[in-house]
Amino acid sequence: MSAKDGSSATIVLATRVSAAFQAKLAERYELVGPLPPPFAESVATVPAAEAARARVVITMGTVAAPGLALAHLPALGLVCCVGSGFEGVDLAHARNRRIVVTHSPAANASAVADLAVGLMIATVRRIPSAAAFLRRGDWKGHFAGRFPSASSLTGRKVGIYGLGAIGERIASRALALETEVGYHNRRPRGDVPYRYFASLLDLASWADVLVVAVRADAGNRHAVNAGVLAALGPQGHVVNIARGWVIEEAALVRALQEGTIAGVGLDVYEHEPAVPAELLALDNVALTPHIAGNTLETDRAMREMVCANIAAFLAGQPVPNPVPGSLPAYPRVA
Repeated sequence: MSAKDGSSATIVLATRVSAAFQAKLAERYELVGPLPPPFAESVATVPAAEAARARVVITMGTVAAPGLALAHLPALGLVCCVGSGFEGVDLAHARNRRIVVTHSPAANASAVADLAVGLMIATVRRIPSAAAFLRRGDWKGHFAGRFPSASSLTGRKVGIYGLGAIGERIASRALALETEVGYHNRRPRGDVPYRYFASLLDLASWADVLVVAVRADAGNRHAVNAGVLAALGPQGHVVNIARGWVIEEAALVRALQEGTIAGVGLDVYEHEPAVPAELLALDNVALTPHIAGNTLETDRAMREMVCANIAAFLAGQPVPNPVPGSLPAYPRVA
């Protein structure tokens, strides 16, 4: 903990942040934490005097912050989510208490789009399997001993589920790879040239590669299910850089094992950090450990957005990045 002058606000870290970010916060604010997971339990152990001073919580969308947990902080006025996701925060509780909730929209969009395209290339061109082939010494240096040919991305149909800030960047990158782009949102957008599909099933039936970039929302849980995977078909690939639980993971493993789809590129998983052993054992997968937004540039951008939201809130001004539907409010009056 770092204590400053009497005017310093107290901030509860509900999750770990980078060392550089924590040091920057500690220069200006009193810090409590980072609290160990799960936050819903550890926040109850914060001493009453510190809990009574806490005005701000810094968290991530994947951290569960239910109303019962936030209730342990009676002076709380601001919840800052690092990154674009905010699904773990009890927004109804926040609205009832006039707690402002913010996030860092688009701060990591380009970085996440980069990895999405990397995973798309990796799964379609079977790069992990080819690398394993090389390491085993199976490459004999002549045609018969070469790795089997994979399909090209050129001319393929890329279906993007969720054409938000990240989805848009994936689409522009996919076009540069000479693909055709379609998308599914809750409603069509009039400002993009891509083909719109009214349902996720229709998009999967059309696409060769289904990229999951939808906003984290409880309504999207298991949206990509066995039926959607069957519609994608045996030459189809799935890429997920959104949230693991958007895909029904057990159905995905079965689809890969049985050849219902050709391959997958995943950065996120349904029960992180656990990854099914059956998935790890497959050779038609490209897997990364939830690193899509983890770049130096993204970390800097998200730090700046979080700090701007905190500064505005404490100065009694509207925050620059409120979560849609939350309160663009001023500091809570105790």
